[in-house]
Order: sequence, then C-alpha cells, then structure tokens
Amino acid sequence: MSGDRVFHIGEKVVYPNHGVGIIEQISSRTMGTSVEKFYLLKIATSSLKVMVPFANVDSVGMRPVVRNGEVQKIVDYLSSGECINAADWKDRFKENSDRMRTGALSDVAVVLKSLLILGQDKSLSYREKKMLERARYLLVSEIAISRNCDEGLIEQALTKALLKCNLRFPEITELAS
Repeated sequence: MSGDRVFHIGEKVVYPNHGVGIIEQISSRTMGTSVEKFYLLKIATSSLKVMVPFANVDSVGMRPVVRNGEVQKIVDYLSSGECINAADWKDRFKENSDRMRTGALSDVAVVLKSLLILGQDKSLSYREKKMLERARYLLVSEIAISRNCDEGLIEQALTKALLKCNLRFPEITELAS
C-alpha cells in the first residue's frame, strides 16, 4: 500500500491484530508549527477506539478490507497440503508473531494453517492456542465483512477448504479451554 492512500469516513479498514475497524472521523491536531491528521477507528467487534496518524498508516499496516480475489487465494492455500513450520518452538513462535503483525490476511492464514498442522502431532502451548484463536477470528471476521455475509458461512467454507488437506477448522469452544 502506498503512503498516499486516503481512507474516508465510513470506510472499513483492517488494523493489524485487532481486525476490521470503521473510520468514524478524521481529525487534525496542531503541534507547534505542524498540523497532524488522524483517523479515528472504531474496531467492529469491540468498543476499542484507535487513533492512527496519517503518517503512521503504512508503518502500522492499516489497509483496506481484502477483495474477493485475495479471499479465493487464501481459501486455495488452506485447501492445499503445503505448509512449513520451524522445528524450534521459539523460532516458530517468533515467525508466527511477525506474520500476525504484518496484518496481511494471507500471513494470518499461514499462521492458522501451520498451527493446525502442528496441533495434529502434539498439543499446542497456551500461547500458540491463543494465537490460533486470534488467527481464526481475524480470518473469519474479515472475510465475512469482505463478502458481506454471516461468519457461520465463512466458517463452513474454511472448514471445507481445510478438510481437503485433512485439517480440522477449530471450534471456538475448543480454543477457549
């Protein structure tokens, strides 16, 4: 995304690691001789409000909601067998944390899939379970908003995609325990 990308009031955007937010207002603040402009976002699923300076849009990874073409690529990726996991827990956790921070939904899909594959062989650590829960939530909520449909339908579609490579899409109740 280029630094000159302008978002508008009412637009849905993704704020990495928090999910989809709606731009509620654009305001400016004078600091000394300079004027700084901000987006005020309301995160859709919580009452969290976030102020993002125009200058930080790129560095925090704020972006528009995914388009259908990208959603299809993600579903195809989840249906294919391939996925690489670092053997060492610390390396793997760092790689996955870095992927989650990029805010790119394709990276979130990689995290979800790698943790599901890992969870087949052994039980995930508490932190990995939390990350899987987060990845699941971010994928489902953004795709549902992008496709303008119910999250349940997205869960069914992702379950079907993952079944093609013998992976099971986790139920929310499993992750909560």
